[in-house]
Amino acid sequence: MPVRFVIFSDLDATLLDHKTYSFKPAVPVLKKLQKMNLPVVLCTSKTRAETEAIARDLGLNHPFIVENGGAIFIPEGYFAGHLFRKAGISALKKGKYRLIQLGTPYRRLREIFKKIRETAGIRMLGFGDLKPEEIAAVTGLKKSEAERAARREYDEPFVVEGSQEFELLEKKIKSRRTRIDKKGIFLPAALKDSQTRASRSSDAAESRSTGPSQNRILARIKHMAGRYRLRVTAGGRFYHLTGNNDKGKAVCLLKKLYRLESGKIITIGLGDSINDLPMLRAVDLPVLVARPEGQSSGIPRGTKNLLRTTRPGPEGWAQAVSFLLGLLNSGPGKRKKPCPEKGGYHG
Repeated sequence: MPVRFVIFSDLDATLLDHKTYSFKPAVPVLKKLQKMNLPVVLCTSKTRAETEAIARDLGLNHPFIVENGGAIFIPEGYFAGHLFRKAGISALKKGKYRLIQLGTPYRRLREIFKKIRETAGIRMLGFGDLKPEEIAAVTGLKKSEAERAARREYDEPFVVEGSQEFELLEKKIKSRRTRIDKKGIFLPAALKDSQTRASRSSDAAESRSTGPSQNRILARIKHMAGRYRLRVTAGGRFYHLTGNNDKGKAVCLLKKLYRLESGKIITIGLGDSINDLPMLRAVDLPVLVARPEGQSSGIPRGTKNLLRTTRPGPEGWAQAVSFLLGLLNSGPGKRKKPCPEKGGYHG
């Protein structure tokens, strides 16, 4: 049986441009993969609603992983039913999908998010606090896209005081306070309460006066989330509060199903930030796509077998996939080996 390649790919700043969300530079490679009948499994922090829309635009009809491994959506009939039983995987029928749930329900995440904000004295804004137009302002998404981004099921993206995104959102919210119910149901009341609690906390007051580092704040949030058996990871734009799930766990489950279906497979994974690390560790050929303007990915040097692109976003994505397919499809000695950790790809 021939070897089948399976590609797992992040979206933001990987297959999609960080600012424009365009995937145009990757189109020729995507068309080639489609002709070769090689699956591209989207593995993202985005919601199901967002990922479905993007998959349609990309011409993909494969399983996809959403909200940092919170769930896997597999088109009905994509894998034979007996393969799930053989793999020991429980999958629910949900509409046109088989659904594998790995994450904590969003309602529970919001409850804990609010508790952390109230008790830590840290000003934090989550997607659950925002209206679509505010999500659009901080992400650059269109309003319709921001509405899909707000349909969270297993992951709460958030920003904290001291970040540019937080400052932008705070200004947006303050500018429309006069249109908010005086009962304070919406966020400004939460912000005000958070500031009041913070002023009573000497640690928080000291942090504000000296310009708190994001690392110190994040460490405190992670510690508190851990008390509830939740995780905090960093993505390209936001931090994410999730359950005990990650992209790597979801990738491993799909690998089981693909192997049962196709026999031997070689997996390729592409991502750009620290929340992609579990996915990159779960694949045979991990690729770190360069961040825009030389920004740090947060992924440690020395990560096993890690290859790095020289170009960011979809250009780097196309560069990596083309190189790896050429390398894997060529006979021995026809190409030079990739140079992990040393500047990307050499053909």
